[in-house]
Parts: sequence; structure tokens; C-alpha cells
Amino acid sequence: MRRLDSTEYLKALIAEGEHQHQDFKFEVSDARKIARSLSAFANTSGGRLLVGVKDNGKIAGIDSDEEIYMVEAAAQVYCVPVPVVEMRTIVAEGRTVLIAEVHEAETKPVKVIGADGRKLAYLRRADENVLATSVHLRIWEQERRQRGEMVVIGGIDEELMKRLATSDVVDVDDFSRSIGVPRKVAVRAMARLVRFNVAEEVFVDHKFYWRAV
Repeated sequence: MRRLDSTEYLKALIAEGEHQHQDFKFEVSDARKIARSLSAFANTSGGRLLVGVKDNGKIAGIDSDEEIYMVEAAAQVYCVPVPVVEMRTIVAEGRTVLIAEVHEAETKPVKVIGADGRKLAYLRRADENVLATSVHLRIWEQERRQRGEMVVIGGIDEELMKRLATSDVVDVDDFSRSIGVPRKVAVRAMARLVRFNVAEEVFVDHKFYWRAV
């Protein structure tokens, strides 16, 4: 098989378009904003940023030293913990494009420190960076624990399983209100059911729901 040269390789990546594992950035003018992309890729299954590529796939090029510095700042200053990001540049059509490969995090979530000091985690869904929900945060918390979790038959878990069995999708807030339990209790129950492969997420109209597997 013929090996692609740099220009062909870059154009092959661009031809894929933006998707769950790839994002185009014309430039990096805000390190904190780029940190959201790093968080989203690290908390999902990894991905790459093509910096110096417009949304329409046109190669615009960058000032590589400045862009590399900004991506490094996004990872090291605004992300906690610091995600693993490997960077390299490719020259195509006389213009330099930065490829930043983000590895999936071994310990999740990778959070972004906002301007107000709050730490928020992001996920990559299709070609979007979206805020992780309380259920996602609880799943990661349960996965980090040394001791296991169990589904309790006869309690909130059973109520939630019944709701999942009779509904196309379930909204955790609606469920908690409908049966009169604190939201955090419903969140913990949903996280358990997801981890036991009883429930799975559904991302519709920029919002997360849950359904039976």
C-alpha cells in the first residue's frame, strides 16, 4: 500500500469532517475554550484537534509556536487532572496545521477550571462538546471506588427499572420529582443501573436521557 505524504494525510483527515474523535479549529485564541475540547476527548475515547483548519475544511494555517503554547496552556493550566496531549505539525499547501492528539484519560473526569473557579467536565458526542451530567459524574465516582456497588431490589433501583421498562426514555429530574425522592438519590440509582448495563444514555436535542438496554 502506498504511504500518504503529509498533504494527502492531512486532506484524508479533513475529508472525515468533524465527528466524535475529530474537531477543526481555525485558531486558538482562548485557551480555556480549547480546554473544553481536551476535556471532552479525554472523558470520552480520545480524539484530535486540527488547528488551522476552518469549519468548512479549508486549510488556513497557523503560527505554530503560538498555537502549541495555547494548547499546552489549555491542558496544563485549565484542565484537572492534566490530560495527555501529543502535538505535531504538518505543512500542506504551504501552510502549517497543528494536530493535537488527546488520549482517553485513565482517571475520569478531566475537568475544566472556569472563569468563576468552578470545575466542569465535558463529553464528546458526535461533533459537539457537551457538559457531563450528574449521572456521568456519579458513574466515574463509583468506578474509582475500591468497594463495589449493588442494585437493591425493592428500593429506588427497582422503581427506576420499572420506569425504564415502561418508558422510551427517562429524565432523571422528572423521575425524582414523580416519586418524591431527592435528585441525588435518583442520580446514584441511575449511575448504578448504567454501570450494570441495565440502562444506557440517549443524547437527543442537546440533552441526555436514559433508556433500558
